[in-house]
Amino acid sequence: MSRESLSALAQKIDQALQKQNSYYLDLIAGKVLKPLQISVIRKNGFQNYMKSVGKLGGQNKIPRLANDRKIADALLAEIITK
Repeated sequence: MSRESLSALAQKIDQALQKQNSYYLDLIAGKVLKPLQISVIRKNGFQNYMKSVGKLGGQNKIPRLANDRKIADALLAEIITK
């Protein structure tokens, strides 16, 4: 996926978040949240993460929200482009 495509996708997601949450822009302006950033990870990168935490296969659910960066930080090793 090209940088232009990623940028367009990020913009669409950002607009959708603004519609869903009236405080979204305030959180970014207040530096509670960073602006949306999309990173491409290696093929099977997410599966590698799930395997590393013993949750590969079956009906394992991924948390939608977390109060920490445990999953995000683990996936940093799988990033191929920013």
